[in-house]
Amino acid sequence: MKTDSSTSAALLRGPGGPLRSSEPVRVAPAPSAVVVLLEEAADFLVVHRDFRAALQTCERAWQSLANDALLDDAAGTSLEVKCSLCVVGIQALAEMDRWQEVLYWVLQYYQVPEKLPPQILELCVLLYSKMQEPGAVLEVASAWLQDSDNQGLPEYRTLAGLHLRQVLLPLGHLSEAEELVVGSAAFSEEQRLGALQAISTARQQQKHEQPSSEDQKPNQEGSFSHKFLSLLMLLRRLWDSAVSHLLSLPFKKSLLATLILCLLVVRFDPASPSSLPFLCKLAQILHWIREAMFSPLHQLCAHD
Repeated sequence: MKTDSSTSAALLRGPGGPLRSSEPVRVAPAPSAVVVLLEEAADFLVVHRDFRAALQTCERAWQSLANDALLDDAAGTSLEVKCSLCVVGIQALAEMDRWQEVLYWVLQYYQVPEKLPPQILELCVLLYSKMQEPGAVLEVASAWLQDSDNQGLPEYRTLAGLHLRQVLLPLGHLSEAEELVVGSAAFSEEQRLGALQAISTARQQQKHEQPSSEDQKPNQEGSFSHKFLSLLMLLRRLWDSAVSHLLSLPFKKSLLATLILCLLVVRFDPASPSSLPFLCKLAQILHWIREAMFSPLHQLCAHD
C-alpha cells in the first residue's frame, strides 16, 4: 500500500513548519497515573456506586503521589488532583456512613490543618455540622483561620462566616466568635453588625437557660436527701427487727447468731487467742441485755 505524498508531508510537518531530522516529534503528553486513578475513583463513586473501591482507589492515588517525583510545571495540576481526590474520598466515606473518619483521613495526607485546601475545609465543616458534631472540626477550622497565609486567600471570608455560623455559635463559644468578628478584616461592616447581633442574641439565650439549670440542682439535692432518709429509716427498721429477733432467742442461740454476724461482717476469727477478751465481753453484754429484758420489772412494764 502506497502512502499519499500529502499525508507524508503532513506527518513531517510540525506546528511551526517542516520538521528537521534532528528535531524530536512532539506528541501530546499522556495522562499521569494519578489522573487515571482519579478518573477511576470518580467512576466507581458515580457510575458503579462502589464506595469502598472508590476510597481504595483514592488511597492508591495518594500513595502514587507520595512515591513519584512530580515535575515542577505540574505543581498546579498536582494541587488540583489532590483536592479532587479528597472530594471523592470524603464523599465515599460519607456514603458508607463513616463520616467520623473524614477529618482523620484528610489530615493524614495534608499533615497540618493550616495546609488544607479551602474547599476541603468547607466540606468538612458542612459535613460535621450537618451530622451535629461541630466540635470535631473546631480546632482544625480555628487553626486554619489563624494562619497568616490563609488570611490572604479569597475563600477566607466565606470560611470565616461558615465557621462562625456552623461551629462557634452552635457550640456556644461566644467569646471566640466575638473575637473572630471584631479582629478579622474578612467581614464587611454590614456582616460584622449582623454577626455581633447574632452573638448578642445567643448570649441572652444562654443567660435565660442558666437559671433554669441552677433551679434544678436544689430539686435534685432534695430528692437525693429524701431517698437517703428513706434508706436510713429502712435500715433502722431492719436493725430493730434483727435485734428483737435475737432477744427472743435463747441466750446460747443469741450468742451463736452474734458470732456468725461478726464472722460475716468484720471477718472476726474466734479461734485467735486475741479474740478471747472480745468474746468474754460480748457474752457479758448479751447476758446483761437478757437480764434487762426478762427481769420482773421489765415484764411488769410490758404487761401494763
